[in-house]
Amino acid sequence: MIDLPTLAVAAPNASPHLLVILLAAAFTDNILLARFLGMCSFLAISRQMKTSLGLGAAVVFVTTFTAGINYLVHAYITVPLKIEYLEFIIFIVVIAAFVQLVEMVVSRYSPALYFALGIFLPLITVNCAILGVSLFMLNKSGFGFKESLVFGFGSGVGWMLAIVLMAGIRSKIKEDKVPEGLRGAGITLIVTGIIALAFVGFSGMVKM
Repeated sequence: MIDLPTLAVAAPNASPHLLVILLAAAFTDNILLARFLGMCSFLAISRQMKTSLGLGAAVVFVTTFTAGINYLVHAYITVPLKIEYLEFIIFIVVIAAFVQLVEMVVSRYSPALYFALGIFLPLITVNCAILGVSLFMLNKSGFGFKESLVFGFGSGVGWMLAIVLMAGIRSKIKEDKVPEGLRGAGITLIVTGIIALAFVGFSGMVKM
């Protein structure tokens, strides 16, 4: 059996390599498949590839920039003022502002995608995956501003990869071939579990 090289952080207090953070956030520590966050919009939107790509791109944008901004808020506002207990609310406000920005851009340049996403675009504000990225970021040892941006980007890419994979698989599934009791959400959850198991295979290669 061939031993694959493992990418890992050398020291607990050292700044992790950006590539390691990116790969770990997207694959081994996938916000959806490993943390099970953001499942509602994942199950509802993954019926079509176009809308899955659109929502995935919006999630990548929001997670990347909100992770960076929320890191700055944590480092230069809440910690110095000793108001860390307000971070949960502050992070939600930052996320809501960015979602409004994304909503305006999408409605301006892609009305078809805007109407296809429907209510799920503004619901990114309360998407637990977006908030989870900012909260998990604070628990990572040695993270600075750059690491937070990369972690947010990698987490968004991981969520987008999962929903695009699901959309591709669901487009190939013929409902008449699926047992009646498993049609719809049932078969979707089974496929999600299989995809999650596949991502577990990366856990021995990238550690953060």
